[in-house]
Amino acid sequence: MYSAISVLTIVHGRHQALRNLLDGLATSTLLPSDVVIVHMNETPIQLKDYPFPIRQIRHETGSGLNLSAARNQAILHAQAENNVFLDVDCIPEPTLVAQYAETLGNTTDLVSGRVRYLSREQTEALQADTDLFAASTADPVRPENKPFTHELFWTLNFGCRKATFQAIGGFDEQYAGYGGEDTDFAFMARAKGITLHTIDATAFHQYHPSYSPPLNHVQDILHNAQVFHSKWGKWPMEGWLKAFAERGYMEQTAAGPRLKRLPTAAEIEMAKKI
Repeated sequence: MYSAISVLTIVHGRHQALRNLLDGLATSTLLPSDVVIVHMNETPIQLKDYPFPIRQIRHETGSGLNLSAARNQAILHAQAENNVFLDVDCIPEPTLVAQYAETLGNTTDLVSGRVRYLSREQTEALQADTDLFAASTADPVRPENKPFTHELFWTLNFGCRKATFQAIGGFDEQYAGYGGEDTDFAFMARAKGITLHTIDATAFHQYHPSYSPPLNHVQDILHNAQVFHSKWGKWPMEGWLKAFAERGYMEQTAAGPRLKRLPTAAEIEMAKKI
């Protein structure tokens, strides 16, 4: 018998991706006991009926987005002790919920699933009968046949008990916008002696425009890097910081990275990945 399990997601703007996530959940071999959707700085949207209760919450996070605060709000409203966090761009495989329910019923570990990627063309051509495994490609960083380290944890697809989340301390709301808060969460788990356990529960990430390096998030990344360094004595996202410095957007000082100038709209557009 499976334990009851809640599915949680946070969203700002990506409403079709959200609907695709929910459509995927509706095909689950084990339906979630409830779904919590936290809308960051936006009004909840009209949704069709689904075979599970949905609670939509509006969470105001000031002028920018605070993903940490939104995730902390989500788990507060979850009905079940066992919880799965899915990025709004992720479509779960039919057995994902059941795999998490079985695992979380037997462990207090932090649990991470796997992610595969859909291209722009594959995302736009999605149908109810699309073979998502065949249409997607593997994560280039996280090997499909190996467990993840705490350094490779991220928030696209993970789960834990509420008690584990509370023991970790939740997500640190000092982080603003994009970058670093997921690694910090995993480091806090490790500092508390909480193991990161990897399972094969797979989510398929829908295409959306992204940037390499993420010039659209320069200020957030510099701020969050300082927060992370103040806690852990090391710099996160070093590849991005190096890329920003090489392009003249920041310089490394004794006090840490300092913004020199913001990228122009044209420079951001040039960094967009195809």
